[in-house]
Amino acid sequence: MTTLIWILAALIVIGLYLSWTAGRLDRLHARIDAARAALDAQLLRRASVAQELGTSGVLDPVASIVLYQAAHEARQAEEDQREVAESALSQALRAVFDEAEQAEAVREAPGGEQTLAELTAAVRRVPMARRFHNDAVRAARAVRRHRVVRWFRLAGHAPFPLAFEMDDEAPAALGERAAA
Repeated sequence: MTTLIWILAALIVIGLYLSWTAGRLDRLHARIDAARAALDAQLLRRASVAQELGTSGVLDPVASIVLYQAAHEARQAEEDQREVAESALSQALRAVFDEAEQAEAVREAPGGEQTLAELTAAVRRVPMARRFHNDAVRAARAVRRHRVVRWFRLAGHAPFPLAFEMDDEAPAALGERAAA
């Protein structure tokens, strides 16, 4: 009789552990979803401000076309091409704003100070949102690698989480502005 009680107690403890692990994994997947939504919002905000700036007529024509085209492609990119399109937007922003003259031209235009502040904030927030997303992905991957999670299929049918890798280096003129 005592053996039966011990077996039952062990099964209850194992069941509680599996339930706790599955709940933890579910919370991590929810955290990934929330972080991805925040990242998408920041990427959309950055592309929108860049696209608005590209159509404003404040920049020289070549810079306007480069910035508008990159922002448009970033906004319209399919999920499998999103990282490449966002990296291209980062490169376009660096190409346009690596020199302070373009930033000064925007600042001198009516409403330019606010637009430049908005762009600077968006450019600064993208790496933070990407870091939060990738940290959540890293944590979920670590839990999903455990044997118990694989053996008992505690992840269910959730897809394996993927990090969002892109070039998110800020342009020099906007980075200086954020530091000032």
